Amino acid sequence: MIGQVLERAGPRPDLALLFVTPPHAGALEDAARAVESTLEPRVLLGCAAESVAGPRREVEQAAAVALWTGGPIEAEALVLGPSDGEAPEGWPAELSFAPAGLLLLADPFSFDADSFFGWLEGRLPGLPVTGGMASAARGAGGNRLVAGGRDLARRRAGPARVTSQGAVGALLGPGVRMETVVSQGCRPVGRPWAVTRSERNIVYELAGRPALERLFDLAQRDLDDHEVATINAGGLHLGRVIDEHRATFGRGDFLVRNVLGADHAVGAIAVNDTIELGTTVQFHLRDAATADEDLKELVAGRRAEAALLFTCNGRGTRLFRRPDHDVSVVADALGDPPVAGFFAAGEFGPVGGRNFLHGFTASLALFGTGPSG
Repeated sequence: MIGQVLERAGPRPDLALLFVTPPHAGALEDAARAVESTLEPRVLLGCAAESVAGPRREVEQAAAVALWTGGPIEAEALVLGPSDGEAPEGWPAELSFAPAGLLLLADPFSFDADSFFGWLEGRLPGLPVTGGMASAARGAGGNRLVAGGRDLARRRAGPARVTSQGAVGALLGPGVRMETVVSQGCRPVGRPWAVTRSERNIVYELAGRPALERLFDLAQRDLDDHEVATINAGGLHLGRVIDEHRATFGRGDFLVRNVLGADHAVGAIAVNDTIELGTTVQFHLRDAATADEDLKELVAGRRAEAALLFTCNGRGTRLFRRPDHDVSVVADALGDPPVAGFFAAGEFGPVGGRNFLHGFTASLALFGTGPSG
């Protein structure tokens, strides 16, 4: 694999990404050192994940390794400790350049992405973050993250560092042509409603009526049998508007969250997010056809020289009827650029100019972007 990269891209790339599945997780450090010694990347990032992706192929829950290199890209490696709303350990006191983006790989059991994004918005407003949570383990201490390369070696003695906590990342310099694409795989149904009663993640009322009554009315009046079946199969979600100043709302204006359950006695629904009083929300549906349509629509008309894909471990063959779905859509739309990535336990990406931790989402970083044709 390293030989193929050397032949196609040459040595000393600015950025290298290495992803391995659990059968190779114990050898991640050795693999990273082999990449460092042979390719000598400026920045090396990687993690273990339950499944990985490469050009037109997704290897799910089987032994596999994916290696991606890119450049010219100005980049600075990061090794971050836990974030609790303050500056995380390892964040540089001074940045050597004004970054255009951040690639981030994190451990879901020790890194609070939402707190970090809140802190980052105050420090570097509007900086897009893409990446995801490592997914090789189901408990704390089981994941593996790696950071290395020439950049990190100058600041830390020794070879690539492997950790099971916190996050690793790369700040990307101002000259990089990068776009982010976040496909939440949902479509809005019905109409938007204002939340008139809520408590933390429980929504009691929408526009003065019990939230569950609003849902029942929607199902009876506006949805067909397939859409009702999608709800019954767990495909119901709630989207909250990002920018309340907009006059109208459509797909892409909502941060979509899972509906976890309902209390029929009080007519409330539970969502995996805090829903504040006065928020505008709308019910959303997710199924394979909608997820396929959404990703295709978002990448249509784009071109990229390379891409990184961070897709949910609930997608792949768990959602679609055929394997290799997301990487194939990317390849078909973008003209077969080099692509790699992994199936994450939570994906990072901006919606409405703000970074969020997502689920059931495909988040893309496109490099060397431009319009088709």
